[in-house]
Parts: sequence; C-alpha cells; structure tokens
Amino acid sequence: QVQLVESGGGLVQAGGSLRLSCTASGRTTSNYVMGWFRQAPGKEREFVAVINWSGGRISYAESVKGRFTISRDNAKNTVYLQMNSLKHEDTAVYYCATAPGGGVGTMTTDFRSWGQGTQVNVSS
Repeated sequence: QVQLVESGGGLVQAGGSLRLSCTASGRTTSNYVMGWFRQAPGKEREFVAVINWSGGRISYAESVKGRFTISRDNAKNTVYLQMNSLKHEDTAVYYCATAPGGGVGTMTTDFRSWGQGTQVNVSS
C-alpha cells in the first residue's frame, strides 16, 4: 500500500504563487508515475499534470499550461507542483496520485493511490 501526503496549500491572492509537495511512502511500484488532480466545489475531479519516473514525459491540462510546473525528486519520493500566476478559478482541493510505470495517463482511473488533498484558495 502506498501512502501519499500533500502539503503546501493555502490562501494566496490572484497572480501569486504556491508550491505543492507530495511525498510517497510504502509499497511504491518501480518507475511509478506521479500526477496532480484538483477538485473544486460541485465539480468533478480533474487532471492537472503528470510526470513519469525519469521526468522525460510530462503532460499538463490546457488550463494550467505555461503557469504550472510539475517536477519530482525520486531520491525523496516527492513530486512538486509549482503554481504561478494563480487565478481564482484555480481554487480547489489538490490531490496527488501515483500510477504504475508506463504511459502518462490523465484519467483518474489511471491512478491507483491518492493523497488526502491540500486546499488551495485564490482570492480575486
């Protein structure tokens, strides 16, 4: 079983930045993929970004391209999400997730383990 713990959420003004972190522990598979999703009140959970083991394959949702950057430190089993130029519509609970190595899927069903989430509030 994999445990994921997110941190770094908070309240920020529009145009500001936040950096989220997520550390994995437990029985991670080799070459596992890590991703970020978010869920706003009354909406379905949506894909934000994903990165494969080597960092050579990365994908972003169109809504965050050019503003968010995903990265990972495999020595620390940690994935990061640097969020710049935040908008009010980025307000959501952000979840990290892991998937077995292979393709960088963007669907929630591609991921097996999930964190508890960290709240990001962007004031307009």
